[in-house]
Amino acid sequence: MPRSALESGDVAEPRLARITRAIFNSRYSIHELSRCRGEGDENLARFNMPLELGMAMAKRFIGGAEDHDWLVLVPEGHAYGRFISDLAAFDPARHDGSVQKVTSAVMAWLATRRDGVPPVTPKLVLSKLPEFREKKAGLNDDWGGYTPWADVIVLANETAKTLQM
Repeated sequence: MPRSALESGDVAEPRLARITRAIFNSRYSIHELSRCRGEGDENLARFNMPLELGMAMAKRFIGGAEDHDWLVLVPEGHAYGRFISDLAAFDPARHDGSVQKVTSAVMAWLATRRDGVPPVTPKLVLSKLPEFREKKAGLNDDWGGYTPWADVIVLANETAKTLQM
């Protein structure tokens, strides 16, 4: 089940607390490090994903190897090794930045997890993406841009049920 800091709607609680709870209550987490490079006029990098990866790694050490598993994604040629060299031992999944390659990398990893995904291919999932995006845009319009996370999950589950091998 996909998780988000937005799922509770509780903005009175700090976002980091909501993210930590989501990670600590999840079997798996996926961390994409492509935003860890300078951007904008001030050339600032975003380090939210490495921070969240650190929390996922801590969860695994606190709870044991069976308690939490995680995947790191990096774009081809990304210099993550220069700012987070300790990841070198974990073989991050590489991609070219396209939806197709990211989907394939994530699904290949999930397919090797004990209870990760049903036997569907990335090609089949990607064939449903335009339909999902269209319906999600409709939800966003209905909610004026504030679609509840639960509604996004319901839509994703409804779309997933239409997948056929």
